[in-house]
Amino acid sequence: MPHAVASIPDHSIQVAVDRGGTFSDVYGSWPLPNGERKEVVVKLLSVDPKNYRDAPTEGIRRVLELATGQSIPRGIKLDTTKIEYIRLSTTVATNALLERKGEDHAFIVTKGFRDLLGISNQSRPNIFALNVQRPKVLYNQVIEVDERVTLVGATADPDFVSVSFDSEGKAVGSVEGDVVRGLSGEAVRIMKKPDSVKVAEDLQKLYDAGIRCLAICLLHSYTFPDHEQLVASIAQKIGFTHISVSSQLSPQIKMVPRATSSTADAYLTPVLKEYLASFFTGFDEGLSGGSKGARVEFMTSEGSLVELDKFSGLKSILSGPAGGVVGYSSTSWDPELRIPSIGFDMGGTSTDVSRFDGRYEVTYESTTAGVTIQSPQLDINTVAAGGGSCLTFRNGLFNVGPESASAHPGPACYRKGGPLATTDANLLLGRLLPDYFPKIFGKNEDEPLDVEASKVSFEALRKTINQYVAEHSGAKEMSLDEVAYGFIKIANETMARPIRQLTEARGFSTAKHVLASFGGAGGQHACEIAKSLGITKILIHRFSSILSAYGMALADRAHEMQEPCSETYDEKAKPYLISRIKRLETQVVAELKRQGFPADRIRTERYLNMKYEGSDTSLMTLCTDDSFDYQSAFEAAYKQEYGFLLEDKSIQVDDVRVRGIGASHEPLGESVFAEAAKLTFVDVAEGRSEGLTGGRTSMYFEETGRVDVPVYLLPELRQGDLVVGPGAVIDGTQTIILTPGAVARICSKHVYITL
Repeated sequence: MPHAVASIPDHSIQVAVDRGGTFSDVYGSWPLPNGERKEVVVKLLSVDPKNYRDAPTEGIRRVLELATGQSIPRGIKLDTTKIEYIRLSTTVATNALLERKGEDHAFIVTKGFRDLLGISNQSRPNIFALNVQRPKVLYNQVIEVDERVTLVGATADPDFVSVSFDSEGKAVGSVEGDVVRGLSGEAVRIMKKPDSVKVAEDLQKLYDAGIRCLAICLLHSYTFPDHEQLVASIAQKIGFTHISVSSQLSPQIKMVPRATSSTADAYLTPVLKEYLASFFTGFDEGLSGGSKGARVEFMTSEGSLVELDKFSGLKSILSGPAGGVVGYSSTSWDPELRIPSIGFDMGGTSTDVSRFDGRYEVTYESTTAGVTIQSPQLDINTVAAGGGSCLTFRNGLFNVGPESASAHPGPACYRKGGPLATTDANLLLGRLLPDYFPKIFGKNEDEPLDVEASKVSFEALRKTINQYVAEHSGAKEMSLDEVAYGFIKIANETMARPIRQLTEARGFSTAKHVLASFGGAGGQHACEIAKSLGITKILIHRFSSILSAYGMALADRAHEMQEPCSETYDEKAKPYLISRIKRLETQVVAELKRQGFPADRIRTERYLNMKYEGSDTSLMTLCTDDSFDYQSAFEAAYKQEYGFLLEDKSIQVDDVRVRGIGASHEPLGESVFAEAAKLTFVDVAEGRSEGLTGGRTSMYFEETGRVDVPVYLLPELRQGDLVVGPGAVIDGTQTIILTPGAVARICSKHVYITL
């Protein structure tokens, strides 16, 4: 029941919004008089211009209406007095990168390297492609800065005598030229300093031409950022509105990914900031200014929350999927059993898969839409198959995706004249029930899915398929159900493929994992995908259809610092490395305390980026205790990744990194596995029938054909109930299909399925 506005304390409503490609999911909660919190779920189309301007703002408006019991008209500025926080993930930057709709900007680089990103690293992902098309660069213009620094000597030179430095970082002894100590400890010879006047003239010409954003990447700036900082300060005085400096964004060796990172940030961040500025216009000044205490936090690609001023396009590329990883890892992990999980997030536009084994799997260099960047991201594999993936028949083949019907117009059943999609196939097979699917379609947003539209489109496609079959093979005609299920099988295999890449391709047994299924369409496919992978345990959270939003409510705040390093890892260098780690750790903890976290809610992770001498492949290595035994940790990680060790090679340290985490929520209690072990489950088909109003429906399975199956409403099922498939378990935002032989155990927060 709605509560009177006076009964809701100020700064107590918590809202998390995940804006996906098709749907926006909203999780909201507020305190009740009994000390518990009321939880609500809102799901709405991400794009519906006839009814609202911005989906996250509309979702928050609906939560405020539910919480306060008051009608809030669309279009007015929302009062944030009652809001504690809004946590937001967004696909704005990702879509801008995929569609190449970012901000015009110029690339500032060392003289002689203007074609650096055009040449790039010469990688050919498809070596058999006859027509190789290199991704276009993101910038519009290039300005070369006549400057140059070089590193003195080389570690592989047996005759090289290392340079010594005084306390101010100046070289001592007979050293030729102007040599200083870089941030990494390497000796840097300054061969030519930038001409400030010439730089200012070149930048002024850019500014006069209408360019307002810059990406700056100079040679060796990871260890000697002075020249980049000089250029950036000149640009600021001229008035450039956004300046991406590579040594600040990604202070790591390797110029190409550092340069692409800076250009990607300059390309995406202005677009993101423009959207966020528009988002803030939907609220009173208390949200953006903070005068009323309401705060906005953003989910980063690394699975942590940051404040507005620390959020950038570079950190937001996997913003939405990262919330889902936090959600399933927080709700499915058992620290005693330590069973690894596969996250299976099937949305409307794409499916994201990831792996969790007690710690987030993070990648530090990734490629998105042909752009390779250096930035920490959760290791998430995305495949273009989802509920909105278009279904086509070409050259005798069933095709699912990569094109998507998106939210507008959406699948054929969305009443907007859209194409056939995976959602239509599930609807035709009886795996989606219009009576229980959100009635958000039609002119007035109050109509159900249009089954007839799906049937008409599928019937036309069936005729095309059967005509092709008759002409080429003479096989029997396919029924409407067989055609629809054929597309479902293709979709399932497409989504299972990246799961195998995360497990079998890396030496893990897929069958020894739990499938944590979530996303709006995940429950419709989870049992069949698990069966094809040999997985026998499936976890579906009660909030699985909005788990990316719920995950943001469970996410922690994080702050990290990283510095370059150039040391050989041995007992002699260990005290120096530990001192650098502790210095960064002190700064990270101080920042989290400034953000309001007490010391007992702060923990740190201490990394060294390590590699074997002569190798260009480094591993970000975490030491989990105070022994600082990074060598053992590195060798274990290297052996797991590559299957061998280079014992005759020394170990080099490229970077020192400290990540601080401020815990923002209380522990969730015992795991679902511990809960299930204590319960005695009773089959609802035998144990009780009262209070179950789901009824029955006709559904198609490959093993049985069309069968009549029971439908259970999740809110009517109690902890300890057991449901045997085939059947369906449904609530307001998700449909869970139980295939023949599947058994679902109803726990307090999960549907725990075994095959």
